Order: sequence, then structure tokens, then C-alpha cells
Amino acid sequence: MAGDVLSQSEIDALLSALSTGEMSADDIKKEEEAKKVKVYDFKRALRFSKDQIRSLTRIHENFARLLTTFFSAQLRTYVQITVASVDQIPFEEFIRSIPNMTLINVFEVPPLDGNILMEINPNIAYSMLDRLMGGSGSSHSNVDNLTEIETKIMTNLFERSFDNLREAWANIADIDPILNELEVNPQFLQMISPNETVVVISFNSIIGETSGMINICIPHVVLEPIVPNLSVRYWMQSNKADVSPEQTAIIEKRVKQSELEVVAQLGDTDISIEDFLTLQYGDVLQLDQKISDPLTLSVGGIPKFTIQPGTIKKRMAVQIIDSLKGGDDDE
Repeated sequence: MAGDVLSQSEIDALLSALSTGEMSADDIKKEEEAKKVKVYDFKRALRFSKDQIRSLTRIHENFARLLTTFFSAQLRTYVQITVASVDQIPFEEFIRSIPNMTLINVFEVPPLDGNILMEINPNIAYSMLDRLMGGSGSSHSNVDNLTEIETKIMTNLFERSFDNLREAWANIADIDPILNELEVNPQFLQMISPNETVVVISFNSIIGETSGMINICIPHVVLEPIVPNLSVRYWMQSNKADVSPEQTAIIEKRVKQSELEVVAQLGDTDISIEDFLTLQYGDVLQLDQKISDPLTLSVGGIPKFTIQPGTIKKRMAVQIIDSLKGGDDDE
């Protein structure tokens, strides 16, 4: 029974059967355990793994942030765009899920094949248009009557927004989005087969005081050449910064010019606070090291070498005898 939605009459009948003893809770549990068959719809083939869907989600979460910033600057009002869901469904199901009259951008993404759709809910679309034309951002939702001027204004806005899509996709593919057409009736779209699997990214969008959905529909044929790039392994490799030889030389030069504190330690001793407070000129402190023993040279507070003291041209100096072996050698 898991996954089924019961009507109110079915719920009442079930509660009545339990109360009269016609059916027990154990019977229901046995029925649920026996029914473990998962229905698979071959018309709704799942072409992408959960890992790949998560990668697409991360990409478009970044796109949502970039789009929020872009629309805020263009519309000069409060804008909030967030990813609501990422699903893979048949193209026909996507077409049925959007309004009969809406705003649909159809654009290419060379060098990849196929087209991508960006569907903007009429409430959001006309709120944007009203803001661009100096209004308060109210929505009239008469998207079936777009004039040539309105079409040109909206086309320019979305063409400029494609730079954000290019930036969001940069980690998996270098694309160059090109707007082909602006459509208002989804029934006129004959891009791919109705049963073709598409990935639909839905965004919750708020423009001023108007809210609605923005959907991006990506057919499988578009993503097929770059499916390997959607794996976690690829993302981990691509996140590693490639350092050129020139950059390596600059870093090495700056590291060599860095200054380190070098300390030659003669020895240690412990005294009481009372003795410390009464120290005077001429007092002698006995250290825990003999004169004949080599001293320790610390670099950056870490013991690195054994040394012996001396002078060079009447100036104090030390001569390195050996390096200290231990866990600090690798630092």
C-alpha cells in the first residue's frame, strides 16, 4: 500500500474494517510485505544516475544564484531564485505540465547538439516586462498577446542572461547559448520525440511581490556527450587547479625570499620565581648541557640541526654539524 494515495471513502472503509475486526493490523503488514514489486515504466526510462542528477543540481544551484544577481540588477527590485527540484521525465509529460500560454525560450548550446528550453511562468514573465518598462512589477498574464516590442525586450533580457548559464556550465562544458526563438504555445514545440527522456530543473522564483516557476528542460541528446563529466570523480579532478611552470617559478621565488627565525639554543635550566625576581648583574645560571656537547639549531621553532658555536671575522657564528632526524623532517 506504500506509495498509494487513498481517497477519503477508502480510508473510512479501512478504519471501519479495523474497528469491526474484519481486518487486523497484522494482515495489513503481511500484505505490504508481500507486495514488493516495483513498477517500471519503459516509456519513462531513467537515463541518468542519482550521482549525475546531483551534479546537475549543483550546476543549476550556482546558475540560480547568478540569475538572482543578474535579474536584481536589471529589474532593480527584490529577486530570489532557488532550485525547487530536478527530475527526469518524458518530454510529453513536461509539455503537459506547463501552461497552455506561457513564455518559452528555445536556444542552442553549441558545440552540443539539440536545443534547451527555458519556460517562464506568465506571472513572472509579465512582472519582468512591467519592471523593464518602468512599472511597479505587476503581472497581467496576457502572454498570448505579446507585441513585437515586448518580444524584443524579453528576447534581449534572456539573451543577456545566458552568460550566467555559460558560467554555471563552465566546469562540465564550454557552451555558447544562442536564442533561436521565443514561443508562447508549448503545443507548437516539436523538438524531440514525446517519449524522449528530458531533465527538468524547476526554480522557485520571486520577482518583487510576484512569484512563479521557471523551468529548464534539457533533452538527453544534449547531455549525452558530457554524461561522463557529471560524475563525482570528474568534479574532484576538475576542481584541482592546474599550476603553470611560470606560476610555479613565481611561488618558488617568493617562498625562497620568506624570512625564518633561526635560534641557536645553548641549553635549558629551571629556576624558581623567587630566584628569577632576585637575579642581578653577574649571577651565573647553570645550564643542563656541557660545553663539549653540540648545540641545537631551531628553524621556525622546530629543531632542525646540531651545531657548534664559533666566530667569523670577530662575529659570533655557528657551524652545522648534522641534521636532526625525526617526524619534523618532512615539514
